[in-house]
Amino acid sequence: QAQLVESGGGLVQAGGSLRLSCAASGRSFSNRAMAWFRQAPGKEREFVAAIALSGRIQRYADSVKGRFTISRDNAQNTVYLQMNSLNPEDTAVYYCAAKDLIELTDTPQSYKYWGQGTQVTISS
Repeated sequence: QAQLVESGGGLVQAGGSLRLSCAASGRSFSNRAMAWFRQAPGKEREFVAAIALSGRIQRYADSVKGRFTISRDNAQNTVYLQMNSLNPEDTAVYYCAAKDLIELTDTPQSYKYWGQGTQVTISS
């Protein structure tokens, strides 16, 4: 049974930083594309960032480009999301996701495995 567990969320002031982690267990995710999504209250789940198998290729939503960095440690089966220059519009539940295929995509439907989410709240 594949499992993804996010951690690192919390409450920070605008302009601050957070680092989210996603630990995968149950099966190796080193050969799978992985991603972060987020969902704010009353809004649809939206793509944040994705990373390819090797970690050398990343893809970002325009809203986070230049502020967020996705990375992965395949030996530890862990994916990270470093978030800098946070603003209140970044407030959401952040979800880690993985897929069986290698293509980087930005739609929730294309990812098979999901974590339970971690709350990120940015105060103004």
